[in-house]
Amino acid sequence: MLRPLSGAPRDVALLVGRVLLGVVLFAHGFQKVFIYGFAGTTDAFTKMGVPVPPASVAYASAVELVGGGLLILGAFTTIVSALVVLDMIGAAVTTGHYAAIFVQSRGFELEGTILVGALLLLVIGAGRYSIDHVLLNRRRAATAA
Repeated sequence: MLRPLSGAPRDVALLVGRVLLGVVLFAHGFQKVFIYGFAGTTDAFTKMGVPVPPASVAYASAVELVGGGLLILGAFTTIVSALVVLDMIGAAVTTGHYAAIFVQSRGFELEGTILVGALLLLVIGAGRYSIDHVLLNRRRAATAA
């Protein structure tokens, strides 16, 4: 019977998944902020029918750019993951991407994959190879002393 990974293999898998998810989010946030800019992204959100486009752009850009960077580092992982889950639910619902699967058909595959990755990190945590783990160990040592 196959068992879930534990120990170092589990933490390496969490590291790889967390970093890859962080890179994807960071890239999308970078695109919104530095390539399209606030005005261009707001215009795109408006055309897609996203409610309150300026606020939605600010939220999505911050969560994806800053949150993606924090996930790469493994810092504030549960908080960032919760924000990403909300971001992806909002993206799927407001753009209508839940009606199909493939991106070419305005489908939810990208949002769904990011959402599930963030949900798993929210439930499992960042793993041993993360800033979160280092900070938790310091807190435990300070409490024990």
